[in-house]
Amino acid sequence: MIGIDTNVLVRQIVQDDEGQAALAQELIEDRCSPKNQAHLPLVVLCELVWVLNTAYRYSRKQIVLALRQVLVTDCFDVEQHALAWIALYDYDASGADYADCVIAQLNREQGAETTYTFDKKAGKNKGFTLLTTGSL
Repeated sequence: MIGIDTNVLVRQIVQDDEGQAALAQELIEDRCSPKNQAHLPLVVLCELVWVLNTAYRYSRKQIVLALRQVLVTDCFDVEQHALAWIALYDYDASGADYADCVIAQLNREQGAETTYTFDKKAGKNKGFTLLTTGSL
């Protein structure tokens, strides 16, 4: 098994640097398969969404499609794969950031009834409670 960093995944998806994109594609095609998967930690997915949004100005719809493609690719071993999917569904249905959706799911998995936040976008997500005067 190998691991893949966010920047390699970004290059493979956006194809903005011909040389690096070719290397990323070659790595994935030559070293990754369903029997010899590449590990993708949850933090790589969070960074991927952030980079696609901030650096490449991908729309939420484009990001959802890219992340969905990563999650269905059988040559990737995604950390907490089921949780990553649930966070994607939450991200797609809400205004929250993907990382916030992952945080809510990780906390819920550990038994938290809610995750308190000052982030108004995240606070609209079902896994969060907006921390305001009187919310305790």
